[in-house]
Amino acid sequence: MRRNAYKPGDWVVYRKTKHSTAPGPRAHAVSPSESGDTYSYVVDKYWVVTDVAPDGEVVLCTRRGKERHVNASDRNLRRATWWERLRFNERFRAVEQTVEEVAD
Repeated sequence: MRRNAYKPGDWVVYRKTKHSTAPGPRAHAVSPSESGDTYSYVVDKYWVVTDVAPDGEVVLCTRRGKERHVNASDRNLRRATWWERLRFNERFRAVEQTVEEVAD
């Protein structure tokens, strides 16, 4: 088994690239477009692994209960660090509660 293999219940961070006219307060790596009308930026999403497929696809649950299917080797997907687990504990717990509600 690979050392970085994900399993259900793991807390993960997904770096999602977004584009808009006004980046939010959690945006980082902000860069303007050539015309200057919009911005490209990255937002960290705090999700929980709900399932792992044999083909290497990881099923993630969002705070609002949506499922996202991501390849385990995606560079934007990583385990939450101990600091993130401590600092964003409430966000991860909210996602876990959503997973429990969806399962019932």
